[in-house]
Amino acid sequence: MYKVFIDNKSVIFNVTDEDALVREFSGFKFVEAAGGIVQRGNAYLFIKRHGCWDIPKGKIEKGERPETAAVREIEEECGLVKPEIEKHLVNTWHTYEHKGRMVLKKTYWYLLRSTDKELNLVPQLEEGITEVKLFDKNQFSLIKSNTYLSILEVINALEKD
Repeated sequence: MYKVFIDNKSVIFNVTDEDALVREFSGFKFVEAAGGIVQRGNAYLFIKRHGCWDIPKGKIEKGERPETAAVREIEEECGLVKPEIEKHLVNTWHTYEHKGRMVLKKTYWYLLRSTDKELNLVPQLEEGITEVKLFDKNQFSLIKSNTYLSILEVINALEKD
């Protein structure tokens, strides 16, 4: 069973495998991405992209593993150096329109840790990221009030941990 977010509404597909899900969206371009929530001490890293709280992520390059892509994207989007993957959290699916074409996107999400002694967070402005900030779990309600449904799935997976 897969939950896909279409126009920020949840639709659940009961299929036996991911290939069947992708076939259901055969007219869509299929994209895979990876990203993650970085923990530093008792705080978690989020970004503000296009006015909404988000989690760093990006497309997986040809031949790249999801774990490698997640680390690379976090480094590029936040200026963080070598965050380390602790574990896989969840995969999400969502659709969107890009350049007149519909896209089905699968994102692999991870929990990572950062032990950087000096934290020099730098938002990747050319990606629409205006802020990189650490939040305690008790501040997650602020994130949840201004984010996407697929990001809520990732936060829920983290909170269940």
